[in-house]
Amino acid sequence: MAKSIVLGFSGGLDTSFCVKYLHEDLGYDVHSVIVNTGGFSQEELEAIEKHAYYLGVKTHKTVDAVKGYYDRIIKYLVFGNVLKNNTYPLSVSAERLIQAIHIAEYAKELGAEAVAHGSTGAGNDQVRFDMVFDIELPGVKILTPIRDLSLTREQEIEFLKKKGVTDMNFEKNKYSINKGLWGTSVGGVQTLKSREFLPDEAWPTQITKTNPEEVKLTFEKGELVGINGQKYDHPTEAIQALQAIAGPFGIGRDIHIGDTIIGIKGRVGFEAAAPVIIIKAHHSLEKYVLTKWQLSLKDNLSSFYGNYLHEGQILDPVMRDIEAFFASSQNHVTGDVFVKLYPHYFQVEGIESKYDLMSAKFGAYGEVNKGWTGEDVRGFSKIFGNQLAIYKSVEEDAEK
Repeated sequence: MAKSIVLGFSGGLDTSFCVKYLHEDLGYDVHSVIVNTGGFSQEELEAIEKHAYYLGVKTHKTVDAVKGYYDRIIKYLVFGNVLKNNTYPLSVSAERLIQAIHIAEYAKELGAEAVAHGSTGAGNDQVRFDMVFDIELPGVKILTPIRDLSLTREQEIEFLKKKGVTDMNFEKNKYSINKGLWGTSVGGVQTLKSREFLPDEAWPTQITKTNPEEVKLTFEKGELVGINGQKYDHPTEAIQALQAIAGPFGIGRDIHIGDTIIGIKGRVGFEAAAPVIIIKAHHSLEKYVLTKWQLSLKDNLSSFYGNYLHEGQILDPVMRDIEAFFASSQNHVTGDVFVKLYPHYFQVEGIESKYDLMSAKFGAYGEVNKGWTGEDVRGFSKIFGNQLAIYKSVEEDAEK
């Protein structure tokens, strides 16, 4: 009886090679699974399933992980205003982790002897998948044919042609595109070096809007629930709607330069209009409704959370602890944020919230106050600077 293996499958060159190699060369019954995180249409998913069976899988499963992806990861990236290196919304990092978790769950469900992914030995994804599988599937063998065999693209194509695979276009696309709910990554020859930016034609969403446009984003307890007065059943729908509105402005295009898990610098292009706007709008609302020390502590935890998630540590219980703090901090993050969209950029214009701490009830900054007297401030200033005054006095005495 053949051994069973679960393969994370996208239908591309690498995972297509894996099906043929694992089944025909190693003798496994291959159970392919694709985890949709918002990057595939129904037609694309059906085409991928058809291709999987054509290659010879025993079974194929499609997991709709869009809402779960939001509830388990994206929500906390918003609550934490997480932008890696103040730039990147962790689009692929977060996506790979939720995919790995679902693949592991499927392997458990089937009782598979092994699990496989199509990562190469050159990037972060291999570590993210391996770590989740090691933790969630102890004792289950992990196979990574592309990495293990150190294959080139040309070698994979030659192998598949020898196996009689004819339903694939083996021509290499000029740019590699990975689309998901929380942004689209774009790789090309320009991202392999430090100097060049991606050209206009590289971006999946072309600029078709040039007239400025205002949008009103409605948040409830930190989650985007409405746009321009229209409420959505789930924040994923609001994210997709905002992407459709803002993407054609060319907003959210950038290149992230960061430190990879394996110790080298990496460079990747991305377009993420909705994620970038949501994070900035959410952060702006927080500045009005949270206290100074809530904001300060959140900044520190957000940096740690983003870095740790980027490095694949989503299963560490410290992440649940930080998420609990993030969720608690959102109790008053409710209101409308007004954003103006322009070609290539946007501007947060202001907010309206019943929790606004700039309430005129307590005065207006720089104009008038209603909560204290001038004598109150005089006494406060003296006490607030007391330790520094003592320090200076002692220093002067010591130097005499």
